[in-house]
Parts: sequence; structure tokens; C-alpha cells
Amino acid sequence: MTEKRILIWYRNDLRVHDHEPLVYGLKQRAMLIPVYCFDPRQFGSTRFGFVKTGAFRAQFLLESVADLRRSLQTLGSNLIVRQGEPEVVIPALAEQLGIYAVLFHGEVTSEETRVERKLKAKLHGQGVKFKTFWGSTLYHPDNLPFAIAHIPDLFTTFRKQVEKQSTVDPALATPPQLSPLPDVDLGTIPELSDLGLEAVSPDPRGVLPFKGGETAGLARLQKYIWEGDRLKEYKETRNGMLGADYSSKFSPWLTHGCLSPRYIYQQVQEYETQRVKNKSTYWLIFELLWRDYFRFICAKHGDRVFHLSGLQGLKFPWKTDWEWVERWQTGTTGYPLVDANMRELAATGFMSNRGRQNVASFLTKNLAIDWRIGAEWFESLLIDYDVCSNWGNWNYTAGVGNDARGFRYFNIAKQSHAYDPHGDYVRHWLPELASLHEDKIHKPWSLNGNQQKQFGVILGQDYPNPIVDFWDSIKKNEKLYAS
Repeated sequence: MTEKRILIWYRNDLRVHDHEPLVYGLKQRAMLIPVYCFDPRQFGSTRFGFVKTGAFRAQFLLESVADLRRSLQTLGSNLIVRQGEPEVVIPALAEQLGIYAVLFHGEVTSEETRVERKLKAKLHGQGVKFKTFWGSTLYHPDNLPFAIAHIPDLFTTFRKQVEKQSTVDPALATPPQLSPLPDVDLGTIPELSDLGLEAVSPDPRGVLPFKGGETAGLARLQKYIWEGDRLKEYKETRNGMLGADYSSKFSPWLTHGCLSPRYIYQQVQEYETQRVKNKSTYWLIFELLWRDYFRFICAKHGDRVFHLSGLQGLKFPWKTDWEWVERWQTGTTGYPLVDANMRELAATGFMSNRGRQNVASFLTKNLAIDWRIGAEWFESLLIDYDVCSNWGNWNYTAGVGNDARGFRYFNIAKQSHAYDPHGDYVRHWLPELASLHEDKIHKPWSLNGNQQKQFGVILGQDYPNPIVDFWDSIKKNEKLYAS
């Protein structure tokens, strides 16, 4: 009797722990055949002409796929790797290998669901069964106190009801063993150059040398929570911008599915039992809940999250001043906190959450630039780009999100003094301002002529003058927002 064969299509779930398709497939007493496709469309261009997946995230992805292959080999299996459109590659493999069914984790946004629909149609035509699973959030939709179509439009309402009425399913164990693959060309994992990208050298100023893969993700979790014992102070340090451990830095591994949110939740629970339970341990789960919320909102509203008018349908005269955009991208706006964060992003593919909020606010509320340009720039550069969190956060910051509350903006000067009081972060990324004292480093435009010569910071030469006046631009754009 021929053994039943099931193909596991890996996507943004590059792990073997807490992986429902793997566990479900094993219960069918079938040979599991794991496959990953490098879809060329993910390495094309965005609407505004940016590289869709830049070198930082692509390198992390390559490392994650390589690590997944090693993990599967350890379990007795392997990973088939292909370059091509999944709706073409997978049906071809299904025919070649006599596949009975295809299992995969489903996505919620348009590009990904479009591929799913095409794939399902082809598999149906071939008589191949398929089954999708939900595996990217902490809370499963089946356990929510409301249907996705009725997700509250305010996060606080969502959070309170979920925390009161829902439970988190236990993380699934890693299978102890998998069957070897049949005789098939495994394929090679591409190089960056095969994806049309050039390698980037790690910048020693970066907060962490992010390495892709489940192995590295689990190691980071172990180091942050258990070895470094940092979880107990997460709420107090999470708004930092300099150093490796001001926050968990789990996001790149969560984005690629190298870490399961349910596994993180399980580790937090163990930490609370063994060490301490406080506001900080809760706050890490609180952040995972925000991540859940953005994904459920995308599932509810579909393409609206990508529309210029956002989830609110707000009309605003957004600009596309490319000179201003370039100054924002290159960190030459004349506002040190904004510039330092944008240079960190360009050099490393990462930026703190506090930094993201500030630079997004500046682009949308001070420059009034089409917020989608910012969202796509983040998509191109961020190692931890997550389609739902990224576009949901940009909707929110631009004031077009479902729970936007008027013309809210970040006071850059106030933020600078609150989160970089001595100017250490700015000096780290803007060496041309390193000579300035902490009372001047966040407002170099206040230097008079003699001070500029004294500190060697000539405005317009060593460091740019502000691109706009902060308060004048806020007042002007707030008036437009209210009209």
C-alpha cells in the first residue's frame, strides 16, 4: 500500500515548534513533505518604487530558511526549496510526488490571499485536497468573544474583552521524528544576488546582530528572559533606543514565524511562576495583543488598510514632495532624533518602537507626506516588517486608522529630552553632533554663529537646518486635517 503524502507549504511560519500543519499531518499517518518557495514577486518593487524586500530582511529570511532545513534534517526529514510562484510550483510538485493534500498557515492580506486562492483553484482541479490553519497570533480566532467581522474598532475595547473572556491555546510540541523525503531534488537556498540584492555588511553600531532562524530566536528568548533576567523590567526599559536589551527584540523572529507567540506566552507564564509576576511581565503579553489586534483588523477590513484614506476614509491633501521624502529617508531633516533613527534604520534594518512612532509622526504630521510612502519605506528596510502591524501602525499614526483620535502628533523636542536626555543616542548615530552638550544636541538650530564655530557644527554645512518649522507645520496641517 502506497503511503499517503502530504505537502507542508511553509510561509511566514519558519519553525518546527508550535506548528499545527506539522502536527495535524502526522496525525494523518502520512509522509510529510515540507516546501518553501521564494516568490519573485516579494523581491520586486513597491508602488512608490522601493525594493519590496530589502537586503536586511532578505538575509534574515535566507538564514531562517536554512535553519528550518537543518531542524527538519535533525528530525529525519528535509526541506524542498524552490524559486517561483507558489501557485505554480506547488501544484507541479503535487503532481510529481503524488501528493494527497497540501497544508499551510493562511494569511489575511490581499497579496497573500490572492496566491492562496489561485493555489486552491489549481489543487482543486488536480483533485488534491488542501487545508489552511491559523497560526500567527497569540489568540486563535475561534477563542475570541466575537467574530472577526465584529472586532471592536478600539483596541482598548478589544483588549478588555479578550483578556476577560478568552484563553490562549497551549503551544504544540515539536514532533519527535519525521519521515525521510522521497527521491526528489531538494533545491538550493538562493544567495542574495539570486534575488537581485547586494549583501550589506553588519553595522557595529546596531543594537543586535540579528540572525534568522528558529534556533537563533529561541536563543534570544532564553538570553533575554532567563539568562539576562530582563523581563521583570521590560515595561520600564521598553522605550529605550540604544543597546540590545532595552526591549525583547523578538519581533524579527515573530515576523518570520521562527518564534511562536504562544510559545513566548508559555515562557512568560513560567517566568511568572519561577521568578516574578509584575507589570512588566504583563506588558510583554500586552504588546503581543497589539500584534494580534492589527492582524484581526486586517482580516476584518481587507484592502482598506492600504488605501490613502485608510480605515477611516479620511480625505487629506497628502504631499509627494520627493526632496522632503529623501531628506526623511537619509536622516537629514535637521531634527536630530528623527535623523538618528532614520540613519539607524538605513544602516541596520531596525529601529526602536519609540523611534518608529516619532519618525512616522514627523513624516505625516509635520511634512504631510503621503503616509503610504513611509509604510513602503519601512516595508523595504525593516528586518521585522509585518504587513499587518506595519500598515496598521501607519494608519494609526497618520490619523486615518479605525481608532484614530483626531490630529495627534509627537512633540519631537519633548520626546528627545524624555527618551534621550543626555543625547547618547543622537551622538551614536549623528557623529557630526557629538561635540554638542546635552542642552544643545537636540536643538542645534539654536546655536548662534560663535557657538557653531566653537563646537564645529556649521548649520547648513556640517548639519542641515530644519526642513520645516516644527510648530508652524503642525498648526498648518492640523488646520487642513480639521477642514
